Amino acid sequence: MKCPFCNNDDTKVIDSRSQDDNATIRRRRLCDNCGKRFTTYERIDTIPMTVIKNNGTRETFDKNKLLGGIMKSCNKRPITVKQMEEIVDDIENAVMSSMEKEIASKDVGTMVMDRLKVIDEIAYVRFASVYRQFTDINTFMDELTKMLNEKNDGKSQD
Repeated sequence: MKCPFCNNDDTKVIDSRSQDDNATIRRRRLCDNCGKRFTTYERIDTIPMTVIKNNGTRETFDKNKLLGGIMKSCNKRPITVKQMEEIVDDIENAVMSSMEKEIASKDVGTMVMDRLKVIDEIAYVRFASVYRQFTDINTFMDELTKMLNEKNDGKSQD
């Protein structure tokens, strides 16, 4: 780290401390050339993820909004809040580690459905009915038929 007083490139860390729940590290440094001390802060540089909605508008990825949608789907189902939070954390990690700055809302919805299908089929169908905007009983039945076929295909392979 370059010294802000004399521009010397050779400085050393003499003390490090975590701050803000380990989100930031405060470092005290000493310049070997001029002997002056200064402080630096190290934190992760995050880029906010943008979600592209179906109508083309964009909004910042909101973990709480995602959790709210999942909670509605899981209402009165045997799914714990911890399980729902794990789904959200898993999706957030996948989205943030994708190295993309934008993601389509349909991709986020697909990730939710993939995870709900494994945990609880009723919660999955509830989420799918809103996400895929089932407009009538036929689209609802198509989804149920698809699920039953997938389930039966899995059994015949066993």
